[in-house]
Amino acid sequence: MSVKDHLPTAVESRLSSSRAISQLKDGLRTAFELYRSDRLGQFGLVVLTAFIFVAVFAPILAPYNPGERHRRSDGSLARLDGPSADHLLGTTHHGQDILSQVLISSRVSVFVGFLAAFIAVFIGTNVGLLSAYYGGWVDDLLMRIVDIAYGLPFLPFVIVLVFIFGANIVNIMLVIAAILWRDSARVVRSEVLTQKQRPYVESANAIGASDFRILYRHVFPNVLPLTVLYMAFAVAYAIMYEASIAFLGFGDPNVYSWGRMMYQAYTHGAIREAWWWVLPAGVCIMLLVSSVFFIGRTLEEITNPEIRH
Repeated sequence: MSVKDHLPTAVESRLSSSRAISQLKDGLRTAFELYRSDRLGQFGLVVLTAFIFVAVFAPILAPYNPGERHRRSDGSLARLDGPSADHLLGTTHHGQDILSQVLISSRVSVFVGFLAAFIAVFIGTNVGLLSAYYGGWVDDLLMRIVDIAYGLPFLPFVIVLVFIFGANIVNIMLVIAAILWRDSARVVRSEVLTQKQRPYVESANAIGASDFRILYRHVFPNVLPLTVLYMAFAVAYAIMYEASIAFLGFGDPNVYSWGRMMYQAYTHGAIREAWWWVLPAGVCIMLLVSSVFFIGRTLEEITNPEIRH
């Protein structure tokens, strides 16, 4: 093949990055238009932004130290006091301010949710990219690992790893990521199998572009919308998993979280007699998880235009 025969191929390869950037801009424009017309998506963005704001400024917003024990005017411990002017959400069995605990606990849910989801999707996306692009024994090996990950039961897996490595927030976050990465790996692999047959990949191969460049400069931008979508859902699942782990008593005892608050209320028998101890944490979990799912629901309309209204 002559140099002239290579010219169209080379030009197409050089333009593939521009096309990918253009697709990203179109995706952002589409997302903006969808959120403008989707009330649930708007609600999700507003609620999520509010929780992030609270998580960032929680030490300033909290009226008291979450571990401080308060007393009544007669000197007795303010045990299970209902909502009042001094304690807007009441107090715990130990006389601690519940509003302060709720605000401080938001930091754990937001931190674990986003960071665990990022780690999970980062691993899953790279596994999917490598598996689909190289195929053969690489694909077989990575997909068998994914199958093994799907076979791991969540709670026993968490209990064993927390018992081995210790119940701290970093270990819990990594355990959650170790469960969540498998979904994005399978979906990204399916999309990359389609993308690798496109002309722009053949063009890049023809001019001798490296595998790394093809994967991350050309293919990855085309699967990025799927990655963002699955990260949104992973955030929601990570928040629920962290709350579940803490509620079962396997959470980090050194940090406040909504799941830990509910666990303490349950262990002190205050589920029925002190609704103000349980309800705020439960409502926060529900709102935060729902907001992320609403955002993901709108993002799904970008990756799957057939479901648009």
